[in-house]
Amino acid sequence: MLPREVVELLAPKAGETYVDCTAGLGGHAALVGPLVGASGRVVLNDVDDGNLGKAAAAVRRACGDACPELVTIRGNFAELPHALGGLHGGQGIRADMVLADLGFSSNQVDDPARGLSFRLDGPLDMRLDPSLKLSAADMVNGLPEAELARILRDYGEERHAGLVARKLVQARKETPILTTARLAEVVRSVLSGRSGPASIDPATRSFQALRIAVNDELGSLQALLAAVLRGASGSAGRGTGSGSWLGTGARVAIISFHSLEDRLVKRAMEEVASRGVGEVLTRSPAMADEPEQRANPRSRSAKLRAVRIDGALGV
Repeated sequence: MLPREVVELLAPKAGETYVDCTAGLGGHAALVGPLVGASGRVVLNDVDDGNLGKAAAAVRRACGDACPELVTIRGNFAELPHALGGLHGGQGIRADMVLADLGFSSNQVDDPARGLSFRLDGPLDMRLDPSLKLSAADMVNGLPEAELARILRDYGEERHAGLVARKLVQARKETPILTTARLAEVVRSVLSGRSGPASIDPATRSFQALRIAVNDELGSLQALLAAVLRGASGSAGRGTGSGSWLGTGARVAIISFHSLEDRLVKRAMEEVASRGVGEVLTRSPAMADEPEQRANPRSRSAKLRAVRIDGALGV
């Protein structure tokens, strides 16, 4: 997603450390790896263990004999700054570049077993991390109507959240809602003719809302952004202790896909600048050009923002 723009904003240099919070299939890391070279380091993080192996293989293919040091970490990126501090025998790793692509890799979206999409019928799961306690089916079939409505309203920005929640509760009393097709059918039965442009499936917002809730996506993003703010304020100090996981001059780029995420990212980056510890590199978000949108329709909603960490003292 936005490969040219990511590389331009991160501006990789030989010997630097690149941290990919959402490695996916390794597309971005494979672009950055050859630029940091054998003297550099690439840290790959993902909740999907299978994707970590694929991402590492993609970097090795791209770099050949000049492959940087590769570090793989399985986990939620909310915990990544802490995990970096425990590497290298507790000496920690400081990042020169950080990327968080908040979208999902194509193999996840296209896998019916994940339950992320209504295009292919599958179990109503939506968990990117299988160890998470609650699936989307658990929420849809177990939460009170008021809580379902809140999730649909707050995370999906669904104008008819109350109507959808009421219908879900009615439908689950007859038959548990256990598949993506069934969930989409119930939502469409309420919203057909009511919700948005004809080109957008009426179930889209409800699926987004439940996915965000199941994976606590906004909570994870807020934790990462808070760590960026702490790291920015601490990057002028020495060592790699708490609050200084970002090196002075580090570039942090985040790709978001809906307004809830983008508002959080924009606000955090503006705060970095207002504190005098960094500079926003994107006055307005970078977006995919027409050729990329044609080649990858999912890129149409992608927004890329970036900030450089200056680490000014006296904050």
